[in-house]
Amino acid sequence: MRRSARPLAALLAAFALTAGLFTAGSPAVARSGESAPVAEPSDVSTAADTYTWKNVRIDGGGFVPGIVFNRSEKDLAYARTDIGGAYRWNEAGKEWTPLLDWVDWDRWGWTGVVSLASDTVDPDKVYAAVGTYTNSWDPTNGAVLRSSDRGASWQATTLPFKLGGNMPGRGMGERLAVDPNKNSVLYLGAPSGHGLWRSTDSGVTWSKVTAFPNPGNYAQDPTDTSGYANDNQGVVWVTFDERSGSAGSATQHIYVGVADKENTVYRSTDGGATWSRIAGQPTGYLAHKGVLDSGTGHLHLTLSDTGGPYDGAKGRIARYDTATGEWKDTSPTAEADTYSGFSGLSVDRQRPGTLMATAYSSWWPDTQIFRSTDSGETWTRAWDYTSYPDRSFRYTQDISSVPWLSWGANPSPPEVTPKLGWMTEALEIDPFDSDRMMYGTGATVYGSENLRTWDSGGRITITPMVKGLEETAVNDLVSPPSGAPLLSALGDIGGFRHTDLDAVPPLMFTSPNLSSTTSLDFAEAAPATVVRVGNADAAPHIGFSTDNGANWFQGSQPSGVTGGGTVAAAADGSGFVWSPDGAGVHHTTGYGSSWKASTGIPAGATVESDRKNPKKFYGYKAGTFYVSQDGGATFTAKASSGLPQEGNVRFKALPGAEGDVWLAGGTASGTYGLWHSTDSGATFRRVEGVEQADAVGFGKAAPGASYQTIFVSAKIGGVRGIFRSTNGGADWTRINDDAHQWGWTGAAITGDPRVYGRVYVSTNGRGIQYGESSDGGGTDPDPDPDPPGDAGCSVAYKITNQWSGGFQAEVTLTNKGDAALDGWQLRWSFPDGQTVGQMWNAAHRQSGAEVTAENVSWNGKVAAGASVSFGFTGGWSGRNTAPSAFTSGGENCTTG
Repeated sequence: MRRSARPLAALLAAFALTAGLFTAGSPAVARSGESAPVAEPSDVSTAADTYTWKNVRIDGGGFVPGIVFNRSEKDLAYARTDIGGAYRWNEAGKEWTPLLDWVDWDRWGWTGVVSLASDTVDPDKVYAAVGTYTNSWDPTNGAVLRSSDRGASWQATTLPFKLGGNMPGRGMGERLAVDPNKNSVLYLGAPSGHGLWRSTDSGVTWSKVTAFPNPGNYAQDPTDTSGYANDNQGVVWVTFDERSGSAGSATQHIYVGVADKENTVYRSTDGGATWSRIAGQPTGYLAHKGVLDSGTGHLHLTLSDTGGPYDGAKGRIARYDTATGEWKDTSPTAEADTYSGFSGLSVDRQRPGTLMATAYSSWWPDTQIFRSTDSGETWTRAWDYTSYPDRSFRYTQDISSVPWLSWGANPSPPEVTPKLGWMTEALEIDPFDSDRMMYGTGATVYGSENLRTWDSGGRITITPMVKGLEETAVNDLVSPPSGAPLLSALGDIGGFRHTDLDAVPPLMFTSPNLSSTTSLDFAEAAPATVVRVGNADAAPHIGFSTDNGANWFQGSQPSGVTGGGTVAAAADGSGFVWSPDGAGVHHTTGYGSSWKASTGIPAGATVESDRKNPKKFYGYKAGTFYVSQDGGATFTAKASSGLPQEGNVRFKALPGAEGDVWLAGGTASGTYGLWHSTDSGATFRRVEGVEQADAVGFGKAAPGASYQTIFVSAKIGGVRGIFRSTNGGADWTRINDDAHQWGWTGAAITGDPRVYGRVYVSTNGRGIQYGESSDGGGTDPDPDPDPPGDAGCSVAYKITNQWSGGFQAEVTLTNKGDAALDGWQLRWSFPDGQTVGQMWNAAHRQSGAEVTAENVSWNGKVAAGASVSFGFTGGWSGRNTAPSAFTSGGENCTTG
């Protein structure tokens, strides 16, 4: 269970961030209040060629604490994430559209969304309260963003305090609300003792509601000294009773939830002029949600003994009759029997008296979802015990669109896989469709579109509704020269082998299962050999693969290891160097059956390998660069003059060239930049014009260029962005734009060695971004391509049997290149819409007419001049024309 992994991944990233000076303007940029823009657009050229940016598809991967439906327009919905921005639902594509990718490096904290509000009066208007941490980890204050075009563009009002999109209590809410009768009036509940705030000009200006009596007093851990767990969670939700107002006149009855176990609900009956604690309310708990069913006049509360989202041992559900003032405990479970808190809460706007709630902190055997059709008098559950450990279910779950949600688990009853989820603090019934609901978890958004089947004794179908919402925090990326184009190291869900950038991977890395992978590497000359390290509840913290990350086996580890740290693979895969948390730097030959301590290098150093000399490894810590010539057994201190002493420093060795190293990092208050060494770190030259740099990587050389393309996440010419150089760092081109900034991008960057111009960029909450260049990205732009007779591959496609509606085929791929293949992939498009059924001697995926086949574990190695064959059965109708074109490794193959 991932109770703390999500905060930890983001906190570690927060420590790495430094505030810069540049704030970009763009069509999607936030502007401050009604005043002049925060900054005018930079006059630095944004790009010599236009890049197209997309997510490497994972679908989800992080906590979704809030889902908001607009109550006056069908199919208009929004979702918020704790560190990955906000999204708008696209009903036509059944997917989410990101809205805050314009957030820049300096204001990275604005990617944490603590609350959303969609305007019922004017559905074009949407508001977001943003800010990631309320303590020193976030260098900027929070803000309220406002949009009049459904999030396509934004304006911002910076607040005089911070907000906590990734703080404890972030699943409570919504803290931000628009008056449903007079939409120029908004309220915002603030954390950290700042109380309740109000805007009367549609979010342009804000002032404290001084009459509100209680700023809250609950903190998760008052003894914590970091400012994280000891922060007062404050005012946590605002709910209007729209019946107490009329169009154009302010709503008079307003309910507010407060993080105070003795005084958790307040009310105003005069439009917010005065406030009072509601008498008779439940005590000893925090009201996570307060939802008013205007059809019945009931205010429903879900309560927990903690603020969540990953804790909570007791909880209640309560109902307040706004007409009579009567309170009633409507909990589905006796208080003595509860073992979790309640949070998710929604009422069916089409069917008064129907509501749903979640037991958000029911971790074992699963979360629980409750449903009532009589205002909470009676409840039914998503699952019940029959005879322990057996359970009965009111749902079926189909995760075929996001298969990794199984987590590769094979649990014993009463657990099942996949799970309904955890940290289920957001659940919403579509106000226009009683059959549809969505709920957020710690990893995805699930939903159902046959919800009323529940009430007739049938089973609802639950599926992921998360396409387009990418929320992983990325720690490392590598792009091998063969095999899968990308391998990722991710927070919370470990990482993936991405064989198709536009398809959801089937499963994260397993054996071992690492909650967060901190570092991974492959052997440059033998890309089938891969190593990864990371954080886990127990040993081992390291895994190895000999088939390019398709399958893994656990390694042993040195004594004292507590976390992943960094790892490096020898260029030929003959050995590894590991710098784990909790232990010093170690080295091994083979696959880590035994480790020996390295000498001459301090614990905690970052390690990398030379990409040509298998005996040479590098290390760096606190301004000193270290080199080993004997496979990591001994290191010698080399360059130290002029290199950054503090901050996060990342460095990479250039593939194919011994001793060619690029180093990026530093701090804004000290030494910061990009350095280059061509003598294995004996000396470094600072790259002029690069003011700041945080990650560096390499990709395929430009046509006619003699040096591989360099990519950096950096500040050059006063502009923060993603830059590319095709001439060894002499000149730089910004390749992203102001609409594609994604907050913080400093963890990892790499080009693709097989596709010129393609780059993979890490983000802290918006997943993996990849860019394709208009001057060659996505294809091999070689202006003088090899003639067909010199192609690196040839394919023979033969239909061996055919019958009505079906056929059998055999495909032979021949390696026409000079080097052996270590992992292969073959793509083609069916001209008549044929479909692949079963395939043998290869794995396959099909999307429309496009088919991708790739090696299995026993036939990945194909010597120069050798061939590999596989077969499949398929379906057809009308015609069964053979494919005419095949590609392998980005190259067109000859056919025949």
